[in-house]
Amino acid sequence: MNTSMRDIDERTNLAANSMFELLLFRLGEAPGSGRRELFGINVFKVREILVMPEITAMVNMPSSVMGVANIRGQMITVINLPAVVGCNPTKGLGILLVTEFARTTQAFAVEEVNEIVRLEWKHVLSAENSGGGLVTSIARLDGNAENTRLAQVLDVEQILRDVLPREHPAEIDEAEVGQVKLPPGSVVLAADDSAVARMMIEQGLKAMGITFIMTKTGKEAWDMLENLTTKATAEGKTIRDKVALVLTDLEMPVMDGFTLTRNMKQDPRFKDIPVIIHSSLTGSANEGHVKSVGADAYIAKFAAEELANTIRNVLAV
Repeated sequence: MNTSMRDIDERTNLAANSMFELLLFRLGEAPGSGRRELFGINVFKVREILVMPEITAMVNMPSSVMGVANIRGQMITVINLPAVVGCNPTKGLGILLVTEFARTTQAFAVEEVNEIVRLEWKHVLSAENSGGGLVTSIARLDGNAENTRLAQVLDVEQILRDVLPREHPAEIDEAEVGQVKLPPGSVVLAADDSAVARMMIEQGLKAMGITFIMTKTGKEAWDMLENLTTKATAEGKTIRDKVALVLTDLEMPVMDGFTLTRNMKQDPRFKDIPVIIHSSLTGSANEGHVKSVGADAYIAKFAAEELANTIRNVLAV
């Protein structure tokens, strides 16, 4: 079995148990408290971890960008992550996390890497309206144990758009998207825990002329499906009359997109509703994993024109 297939099998096994792996690292002393808090990023976004290589400073780079590093022949932008979140790295920046995000590659300088932990999504709680917009969720590292360690899961989408707005624009060209027709009276049910991702999705769906309901987690989306089913039954309709398709992220607190998709496809009420996975977890291994849980389509964040075409293709089946 090759490495890619092993990756798919491993991720499928984790998703089947509503679990994922979180890489823990520290960025230095937090402002105000002086504590060295734990931060986390999904392991599947991390391509490799390196001792800090030579960095070439570039002219006119943003203040939180250190420069570029030549890594295996690829010039990769290096972001000073402590500077982004306001931490003071007393031990220096000794480690580089090379990440793949939405078909792009970038690197984050951190103070140190600690460990990789396996967690159930139910132990990851939404951090909406906290963390200054840079934290999507808080992971309870020891489950429900009292005084459990906590790790802040950073919103990489927001960070990249703040630091590198030209490479990650927040505006959508409506002329390139075009209108998409849903069955009369139906909506798209969307789920994403990142505020900037929700903003982009909303802009894209509005440009397509699509009516939608936006939720922040897979659990919220599932509860909405239940509520809409009750309303549909009272009106003598089915849930398919209410929901044309579900558009979901993968990484979400409480219930992730893999679990939401699997639950839908195993439920007679919802199994015929198309599911489009819309994720920053890119690469062949992740796309293979998406197929294994029964999703109807997969698209990397965020290309509005590609999303519109994917929605058209799914609805035409």
